[in-house]
Amino acid sequence: MDLGLQGKKALITAASSGLGKAIATELVREGCSVTIASRNVDALEKAAEEMRSIRSNAEVLIHHVNVADVESVRQLVKTTNDKWGRIDLLITNAGGPPPGGFDQMTDDDWHRAFELNLLSVVRLIRETLPLMRKNKYGRILNVSSMSVKEPISNLILSNSIRAGVVGMLKTLAAEVAKEGILIHNLAPGRIATDRIVQLDKASADRLGLSMEKVRENQEAAIPIGRYGNPNEFAKVAVFLLSEANTYMTGETTMVDGGSLRSVY
Repeated sequence: MDLGLQGKKALITAASSGLGKAIATELVREGCSVTIASRNVDALEKAAEEMRSIRSNAEVLIHHVNVADVESVRQLVKTTNDKWGRIDLLITNAGGPPPGGFDQMTDDDWHRAFELNLLSVVRLIRETLPLMRKNKYGRILNVSSMSVKEPISNLILSNSIRAGVVGMLKTLAAEVAKEGILIHNLAPGRIATDRIVQLDKASADRLGLSMEKVRENQEAAIPIGRYGNPNEFAKVAVFLLSEANTYMTGETTMVDGGSLRSVY
């Protein structure tokens, strides 16, 4: 199937590793030019070299960004647009807030989570949307969490903030649909990334278990019986961003191995 992504211009944040890197890699495979951004320039350079090895003519731009800083976001979008002449695909992604319960979180913790996981999405879209509107075309995909459908124990910040992001995206999707701009929220379950290692360690420390036992327990609760691979997640992202998908918007799609028990 031709996904219609050849020549598209994409911007992906938190793309030096994990899910962001996996999405950027799959987009490069499909012929996209990509800007990959994160705070870790060394990791970005390594990721870019890996992506350029996929295709001899692969176009990969790296950019340092702090998605919790408005000026840094503005510069990222401007640099990307100056380089590629447009932005067709925007993938908003950021590291998750720290685990913990309600009593552990201070006002500063709440503010940082709000800046990192909600305002970053607002600002990236706000800077990019006028460019998409000018071209009457755009695809926006937010990397979220299965917690937006079923709250996860000991993740009070993520459960709260990410639900707000989904509400914002659902509202915006209806506002811009007639302008040729489609918006998606893609929610991973237990995908094997550094973030999952962090969460498994937090669970192990809290419950007095080994990391191996925590993973064993988690995998036992997943119908497919294992953690997902970042590439599996990325392939779903690429479909949603592609021309194979032209009649879906405002939805939250789960990539969780069947973990979510709800029918909605």
